[in-house]
This record gives sequence, structure tokens and C-alpha cells, in this order.
Amino acid sequence: MRQEGTAMRSQTWQDLSPGRKRTVIAAGAVQVTLALTAWVDLSRRSPERVNGPKKLWAAVIAINFVGPLAYFCFGRRRDS
Repeated sequence: MRQEGTAMRSQTWQDLSPGRKRTVIAAGAVQVTLALTAWVDLSRRSPERVNGPKKLWAAVIAINFVGPLAYFCFGRRRDS
């Protein structure tokens, strides 16, 4: 049963404090930078130096922070 006063409402951008707005902007900037860096690296790397299909990694990179980090940890072959 739903109790009165306990329902969560969505916050709008205007409802956020200045500190939270800065945190959201910083997290977004980090996420975009990670993804762009990973996509550029993937585009410049030969298929032989990628673990798996490049198209798959391109899609994985689009998944928030997890995708680019997974690509950098597992998607690139180490130079021997």
C-alpha cells in the first residue's frame, strides 16, 4: 500500500542545488570525454589490435561509464 507523503517526485533541473548541478555537469563531461576518447582510439586501432568485433565495441562504448572503461580494460589488445 502507498502511504501518503512517501511518494517520490521527480526533480527538475531548477529543483537541484548549485552543487548538485555542478556534479551532474562534471559527471556528464567525464562520461562524454571517456566515450569520445574510446571511440577515437577504436577508430584508429586496426581490427587485429581489438579483442572482438569493432562494431560491437562501438556499441558497448555508448553504455554510460561502463562501456568506455570496459573497452579500455578488455577491448584493446596489449602490444607484445
